[in-house]
Amino acid sequence: MKKIWIYVEEYQGRINKVAFELIAKAKELGDAYLEPVEIGAVLLSNNAADSIEVLELYGVTDVYVGENCRLGEYCHTTYAPVLADLIKEEDPDVFLFGATQVGSELAPTVAARVRTGLAAHCVNLRIDEGGMMVADVPAFGGKIIGEILVPTKRPQMASVKPGVFTAKECGLPQASRIHKINLCALDRVDLRLVPQGTFVANTSVKPIEDADIVLAGGYGLGSQENWQKLVELAELLGGAVGSTRPCLDEGWADSEETMIGTSGKSIRPKVYLGFGISGATHHVCGMKDANLVITVNKDQKAGIFGVSDYYAVSDVNEILPVLIELIKSNKINQYF
Repeated sequence: MKKIWIYVEEYQGRINKVAFELIAKAKELGDAYLEPVEIGAVLLSNNAADSIEVLELYGVTDVYVGENCRLGEYCHTTYAPVLADLIKEEDPDVFLFGATQVGSELAPTVAARVRTGLAAHCVNLRIDEGGMMVADVPAFGGKIIGEILVPTKRPQMASVKPGVFTAKECGLPQASRIHKINLCALDRVDLRLVPQGTFVANTSVKPIEDADIVLAGGYGLGSQENWQKLVELAELLGGAVGSTRPCLDEGWADSEETMIGTSGKSIRPKVYLGFGISGATHHVCGMKDANLVITVNKDQKAGIFGVSDYYAVSDVNEILPVLIELIKSNKINQYF
């Protein structure tokens, strides 16, 4: 039986939604095999009961559970040896991780321990005619997509950016086979690095991946002043603010959490509004699945227009103040 596993990242008893996205993709990959496939979820926790029930809603066939008080706080020196031992014992064919802050550290650490390859920050996965997993990874700033394979080692490992795939509940809960993970590796853990706790910064900013409306700004905004107008418009519309890399480089956007694209986040908002964005491939890859795309750029040949439902050839310096004034004065309703 083929085995496709997903690492289930958990924080304070809640599963990171990228795990559900990976489960959906794993089931799709499994359909390419002409034999039974195990869709396994691997969970390390200090209290796993609630998470197991949630995972069964998404149709995993097997859940591998490592439950111990020392697994309550993530640390690669604790998690990696446990996962490495599990891999050596169960021999999965594919092991998928979310390319989160945790997954981006844990996946290569585990891969190094079991001496296999890892395709990092993938934007797509598929199974070829020979049964090999092919991982699509952006390169050269997203200008090309490289195909990464691990032909001779197992498991074939990949980390995938959150938001690339769509999570799908299976409807009725599916009774999964529960496997207890051997935690003998905890006795060999290097205790020079021990997590003491987790600090979570308080922020009122809505994450762009969770927003229904995203207003994205590009280098065409031209200045910090215009960036602030974009922020003001987003607040008026109840949306989140996204950016391209040049906005970060210029210092207009203050966090990489706003960046959309192959080196940032993938989003699927109901409405995407783009201002001064040229439409480079590495940005388009991160927003192309938005339900409605509306863009403004003064360059009538801007590439972003090719993926837009509606667009305006205009200067954002003129458009933004008008939109802000119309919404503040409630006059925008007369146009609808």
